[in-house]
Amino acid sequence: LKSDGTAVAAGANDYGQGNVTGWMDIVQVSTGSGYTVGLKSDGTVVAVGSNWSGGCNVAGWMNITQVAASWGHTVGLKVDHTVVAVGHNGYGQCNVSGWTNIVQASAGAGHTVGLKSDGTVVAVGDNSSGQCDVSGWTDIIQVSAAGGDHTVGLKSDGTVVATGGTGWV
Repeated sequence: LKSDGTAVAAGANDYGQGNVTGWMDIVQVSTGSGYTVGLKSDGTVVAVGSNWSGGCNVAGWMNITQVAASWGHTVGLKVDHTVVAVGHNGYGQCNVSGWTNIVQASAGAGHTVGLKSDGTVVAVGDNSSGQCDVSGWTDIIQVSAAGGDHTVGLKSDGTVVATGGTGWV
């Protein structure tokens, strides 16, 4: 993401995931498996690349403040602190419609994590390695559904908490 709101890409472009040359007014980018998502300054979202799982089906999204893409699904944080998700939902990773008071969202390969305004964390999706075991987390200021099977949280005192496996990234 360049300071003038345009985007550049390098690397593999087998599915057109690097075709961001015409993007303008972009404030954030995120990449999934074979696709790229861009958040525009007006709160809409654009996507290019492979849509094998529906992760690029973001054309109707509005009032988005943050996006996160992963292996086959994309999540968007809305102005009203709710979350929307599209794409592969084989583990229930897109089942975020009931989430409220979310200030950050993150997409892992098969799970989605949300940071709530009170510093607690919610998660849905694949929990085969314990990557969604975040119900006891408090005082969190940032989260990441890292890789395929783990979740990391940054606490306000600078310490880090993590859950899940270390089997693959």
